[in-house]
Amino acid sequence: MRRIVAGESAVPRRRRAIEAALAIGLVLLIVAGAVVASNLSRNPEAEAAATGPAAELRLGYFGNVTHAPALVGVNKGFLAEALGSTTLSTETFNAGPAAIEALNAGAIDAAYLGPNPAINSYATSRGESVRVIAGAAAGGAQLVVKPGISSAADLRGKTLATPQLGGTQDVALRAWLAAQGYKTSVDGSGDVAINPTDNAQTLKLFQDGKLDGAWLPEPWASRLVLQAGARVLVDEKDLWDGTGTGKPGQFPTTVLIVNQQFAAAHPETVQALLAGHAEAVAWLNAAPEAEKAQVINAALEEDAGAALPRNVLDRALANITFTLDPLAGSYPRLLRDGVEAGTTKEADINGLFDLRALNQVSGAGAPSGADPISAAGLGQD
Repeated sequence: MRRIVAGESAVPRRRRAIEAALAIGLVLLIVAGAVVASNLSRNPEAEAAATGPAAELRLGYFGNVTHAPALVGVNKGFLAEALGSTTLSTETFNAGPAAIEALNAGAIDAAYLGPNPAINSYATSRGESVRVIAGAAAGGAQLVVKPGISSAADLRGKTLATPQLGGTQDVALRAWLAAQGYKTSVDGSGDVAINPTDNAQTLKLFQDGKLDGAWLPEPWASRLVLQAGARVLVDEKDLWDGTGTGKPGQFPTTVLIVNQQFAAAHPETVQALLAGHAEAVAWLNAAPEAEKAQVINAALEEDAGAALPRNVLDRALANITFTLDPLAGSYPRLLRDGVEAGTTKEADINGLFDLRALNQVSGAGAPSGADPISAAGLGQD
């Protein structure tokens, strides 16, 4: 297995205008990449390419606890073993839009990321760039703030951070603020300023008193609480009543997606990836807590450069459910939130999901198995 680390930022963002311009520029790159992916998928020569196991699978994910199925799948060899003769290469990112840019540009073939970047790519390419093929994690995102902030009313004029413009936490924050009567803008202006910021930099800026809070995935929410004195203002699980999924308190945080052209050319490789992924999720749900913490920390140290204090990791894991279900029934709301936030265009997302291989791998739908994992009418299951 080859490993590449990408998406790290060593230079602090100093000006909101520069930050917004860079973020908007990234969104434009994502759009361009999705258009390229769309054109490639229409290429008859590409469609006629010989199918069979791929020589290499290039996989993207984040060094976050919400991506533990990827961390464990790589660290314990579940993914490499399932892929067999296919070489596994990995690349780590800070947030979903950057991973989507790489996937649309052909730099990676599959990725673990949040649902909103997947929706954006699918919408921009008119359904021809990616497919969601499995869930990975639900929950594990919170709005954490300075101790002096006790309600939404205290946020006017404050500055908050998210991992990246258009990412899942960015959209969640903008949607929640809108529900509180606040106006925000993708350029950082509005009643509440939102600065898309690298997660590690967010922790430093919060410790230095330069941020009032952030909507973050785990383990970063727990790090701000336990290492920087933040308090939880909103736990996102409290905003989901189970409409569309039948699972109150659960919302998709991480899903597994694949480049559609790669999936069409190498269905055996995609099924093998799913087999390794399912094994990693099963291990996370069965392993003793001490062993689970040791493996995740070893993977984080390799991917992110440092392990987590045990109290941070324990708090983070307590907030996350590892599941193969992508909770497809939540996606109409996620799309609506993205459109209202100004980070997603209105689109038909029917066809976003292809869960057929997942249901085969997991045994769901078999006579003696569980019910098939549902695409909620938004694709195939």
